[in-house]
Amino acid sequence: MYDQAKQSRLIDFARAGAGATVIDVYPGGGGWTRIFSDVVGSAGQVYSFVPAEVAHFENDPVGLMRALASEQGRENVHPVSANLVAMSDVAMPADVVWMHLFYHDLHTPLIQSKGATANAFNRAVYAALKPGGRYVIVDHAAASGSGTSDTQTLHRIDPQVVVDEVQAAGFLLEAQGDMLANRDDGHKLRVFDSTIKGKTDRFAYRFIKP
Repeated sequence: MYDQAKQSRLIDFARAGAGATVIDVYPGGGGWTRIFSDVVGSAGQVYSFVPAEVAHFENDPVGLMRALASEQGRENVHPVSANLVAMSDVAMPADVVWMHLFYHDLHTPLIQSKGATANAFNRAVYAALKPGGRYVIVDHAAASGSGTSDTQTLHRIDPQVVVDEVQAAGFLLEAQGDMLANRDDGHKLRVFDSTIKGKTDRFAYRFIKP
């Protein structure tokens, strides 16, 4: 997780306030689900969405989110799972869809095995959002012009690819955040490499559904 200053900037960037409905896509350990649960409060809802494409992982992602939802004060958290392209079938229309360090995986065979191409998923996000809803993507940056060539090997993606793909689904780019930028990252190392882990150059985009 980020330091408090960066975390606060990301929360502000997401534009998820009290009473909002948020879908947290592939929540991992649930850190952002907890944060958004606190942010939206008792009048809001957080759907901790575990894609069926990864639900079989050994750490039991769905079970982890069910345990999180059972914590005291987490009555606004709903653990759900479905194929990525069927997200709107298991969640109410959302004000924010949050995707943290996962977009690049849309270009890997594991995620695409059930038809979840980036284009298909972006259309699913469009369907899951209310008019005026926001789609927020944070991910590891690959070198400019590299396209999707590093998604499997380095777990990075060219930021321009993300912009082009999301806009093709009908979204408008509303804002770009530089709170996680790192100019010292040469974009050549795997994000798990000990010399760059936790310090990768990361982009943040906020798109809006017209």
